[in-house]
Formats: sequence, C-alpha cells, structure tokens
Amino acid sequence: MKRLTKEEALDLIKNKDLKELGKMADDRRKELHPKGITTFVVDRNINYTNVCWVDCKFCAFYRHPKEDGAYVLTFDQIDEKIDELLAIGGTQILFQGGVHPKLKIDWYEDLVEHIHTKYPQITIHGFSAIEIDYIAKISKITLEETLQRLKDKGLSSIPGAGAEILSDRVRDIIAPKKIDSDVWINVHRAAHKLGIKSTVTMMYGTVETDEEIIEHFDMARKLQDETGGFRAFIMWSFQGANTKLLEEIPDMKKPSSNRYLRLLAVARLYLDNIPNIQSSWVTQGSYIGQMALRFGANDLGSTMMEENVVRSAGATFDMQKGELIRLIQDVGQKAGIRNTAYETLELIG
Repeated sequence: MKRLTKEEALDLIKNKDLKELGKMADDRRKELHPKGITTFVVDRNINYTNVCWVDCKFCAFYRHPKEDGAYVLTFDQIDEKIDELLAIGGTQILFQGGVHPKLKIDWYEDLVEHIHTKYPQITIHGFSAIEIDYIAKISKITLEETLQRLKDKGLSSIPGAGAEILSDRVRDIIAPKKIDSDVWINVHRAAHKLGIKSTVTMMYGTVETDEEIIEHFDMARKLQDETGGFRAFIMWSFQGANTKLLEEIPDMKKPSSNRYLRLLAVARLYLDNIPNIQSSWVTQGSYIGQMALRFGANDLGSTMMEENVVRSAGATFDMQKGELIRLIQDVGQKAGIRNTAYETLELIG
C-alpha cells in the first residue's frame, strides 16, 4: 500500500467526503485487524498527585503545592484503589500525576517497587514524558538512567500523555512551561531503546492548524519507523471547562463530532506503522465513540474506573464493561478484553 504524503493527508482533512474517508479508514482497519476484534482493557487511572508547577492553560486538574485540594496519595491509598480494580478483574493501572516540584527518582522507585511487589499481576503503565524528563532533571541523572531504574523496579510501559500537538508554536501558547516537541519525542525514543513500549496521543481543538496536525502525525510515524515502540495512537478534543485557556480565548469553538471522525480517519491512514487506534468515548460520548469504530479505530480504550483529568475540564462520560461490549457488538464486531500489550485475554461473543 502506497504511503500517504503530508500533502495527501492534508487534502483528505480539508476536502474528502466524510463517508468516503470513513470507508477508506475502515478498510485499512480491516487489513490490519482481519479477525474483526475490537478490544478494550479493564483498568483504572490513578493520579498519584495533582501538584504541578507546569501550569498548562488547558488543564483544570492541577494544584500548586500549598493550594487547597493539593494532594499526594499515600501508598495505602493507592493500594486501596488497586484492590478495588482487582475486584472487578482489572489488569492495568494508568499511573500519572502532575509534575511535582520536589519528588525525585528515589520516591518513584519506591512507589513502583511497592506496587510491582505487592501486585505482580497488575501492569504499571505510567508516567508521561514530561514527568520522566523532570524526574531526571531534579534527580540530576540522565533520561536513560531514570527510565532504566523505573523499569528495573517494575514499570512496564509509558503513556503518550503530554504530546498535545507536537508543534512548538502551539505549545508556547497553550503550555509555555512544558517540554518542547523534540524532548517529548526523545523521551519516547529513549524508552523504546530500553524496551519500554509506549503510546502516542494528540489533543486537538485549541490553536493548531491542519498543517500542524499533519506534522504531529508525521513525527509519530517517523519515530515509529525508527523504533517500532508505539503500540497505539489515542486522540481527543480539548475539553475547555474551568481552564485558563478558555478564559484567554473565550470564543474558541468546541470541535464537532465530524471533525473528530475526520481526523481519526486520516490518522488511521497516515499512521500506517502504528497497529492500534483508540476511540475516545471519554471525550466524545458513547455514540461517536462507537462511530469511531467505523472510522479506523479498533480499540475502545478502557473502562477507566477512575478518571480525574479530563473530568476536571468538563468531560462527564462513564462506561461500564457491559456497555463497551454492547457498543462493539452493535457494529458487528467481536469484543475482546485485552492487556496493556494489546493481546486479547478474553473474547466475548
């Protein structure tokens, strides 16, 4: 199959009939996943702290260290959350927090080791690129040493959080203190070289152009060509409630469902080397989340037993295991419960 160029992808975003674009992406999904299985994982988000100094304008979750509501979870509190996850058959924790100004590598090693030792059956999918970059800096060690030490203690993989749009122009507007695009890429490159797989995300709907979206896709595709370390691509729209960004740009329009499906389909076609595309029912709701399964997505993400970050910014959708199965079967696909590595653990129906 001929690889899409940037110019072709841009033309698809701007001009292609939505139904035709959806069919193109769906056909590509079928080529990559011919068994017709759509997956999800039973997991829980655990935000170990909401203390953060980065002050992203699009985030309503963070607190400064001495602000009301600021917290760092105790190990006992984390254990309680994992026990609740195990009770419903969960296999993964998505583990991330704010970028805490004082927590160093020793604290993170103790945390990961504690969880991995007490709950060896749980996969730790944790720490965004900016967290890892900052842990290295505050601990005065290299990025590679940081990743290796966390891996040695039980870290399995890292999420793609913090990518937003991989354009420094956009990042300087929406999160001026955040790491640059090339640093985000370098953290994931270093992780992949150490055998730590990851995902890549995209948050659109702020100030980016179509060209910058394509550049984001291209940076992900190039790194995947180099390392093969990305397991999945996950995309969602900016959720603006309670954020400084919406205060600064109050006339910012909420992206339409059409826009979501269009970008998702082009992502499936452009990211020809990333096997899995996740549907974001958390931000789009169950109907568009289900529609995404006809626009290139082959995964419904997770039951997300606990989600605090986008909820703080106004996303209020919840989903139980049975509902995810129904959404998948309703479009004629087989539902599969997977693990973090996208291996199917249980096929339903």
